[in-house]
Amino acid sequence: MAAPQDWLDCAKIDPELDQFIQKKMGGKPPKLGGTIPGLRVQLAQAKAALNAAQGPADTTGIREKDITIEARDGYSIPARIHAPERSHADGGPLVVILHGGGWCLGGLENEELNCRNFAQQLGCVCVNVDYRLAPEHVFPAAVNDSWDALKWAATNAKSLGAEPQKGFIVGGTSAGGNLASIMALLARDEQLSPRLTGVLLLIPALLDPTVVPEKHRPSYQSYEQNKDAPVLPVSALTLFKANYKPEVSSPLYSPILHPKGHGSLPPFYFQVCGMDPLRDEALIYEKILREEYAVSTKLDVYQGVPHAFWSFFPALKVSMRFVEDTVKGMTWLLQQGRKEDKISAKLV
Repeated sequence: MAAPQDWLDCAKIDPELDQFIQKKMGGKPPKLGGTIPGLRVQLAQAKAALNAAQGPADTTGIREKDITIEARDGYSIPARIHAPERSHADGGPLVVILHGGGWCLGGLENEELNCRNFAQQLGCVCVNVDYRLAPEHVFPAAVNDSWDALKWAATNAKSLGAEPQKGFIVGGTSAGGNLASIMALLARDEQLSPRLTGVLLLIPALLDPTVVPEKHRPSYQSYEQNKDAPVLPVSALTLFKANYKPEVSSPLYSPILHPKGHGSLPPFYFQVCGMDPLRDEALIYEKILREEYAVSTKLDVYQGVPHAFWSFFPALKVSMRFVEDTVKGMTWLLQQGRKEDKISAKLV
């Protein structure tokens, strides 16, 4: 079965974005490329410029603290706790967030906005994790650090002021979405306690194009359709993979290929960009979860915009909607988790 036409149609550029690129960028949208050290410098400069333009961040009612989490090899994983200043007596939902950057770029600042929104608006206690990056630390270092951090959060929830029974979510953006989806499978297989109640996947990488199962190949069109897309062309994905050095068929890199399947997973919320090479792997996975394993899912697709567009074009109306939808998606995950708890309680 070929990719649904609406999947292909959603790559047509958003008119507001097209106008912005033509008028503000001379028709030349940003595209990641070059070397990893160069990209790190460029993105840090871009983030600093964006912060300066937007002014001081709103941290009203939030307490933030930098900590470290001990990894299995003794390394101290940097993390930042974002929590309400006035915590509920019995704690708020626990959220572990993993940033994007192709397993090679990024850090704690990447997920500040989401963590602050979750803490301010939903009373969540967020553990923002800065796992080790490639090429200094190749696959599966990022997976191992993320798993060690998730287990630490589960063990230390009470001391953080969190109550996982109100919600225990793992989430991430792009490469962080890849890691979050892997964490959900590890948590299921290793019977993590307390159990996860939801998974938040923003523009995730889920399946290497060289190992797409035969049944899904006709639907996997975005890698070719969006190979020259703004922000994240396929050449950038190739650069990241060359530095991360993954085992492409491993479920610790391509979680869709997990040999035990995808049953007994908590609800998933997906945000997917129409002009993204990664689009179809997310749409394929959402469909697998929903149709083959009866996993509860919620999906928002943003037509005509590229990977991580809200960070590169924050003034667009669709960018503002994306940020608002992330909070709504987290709200939905927390509601779904409470529903499942009620069902479980009735069955006991």
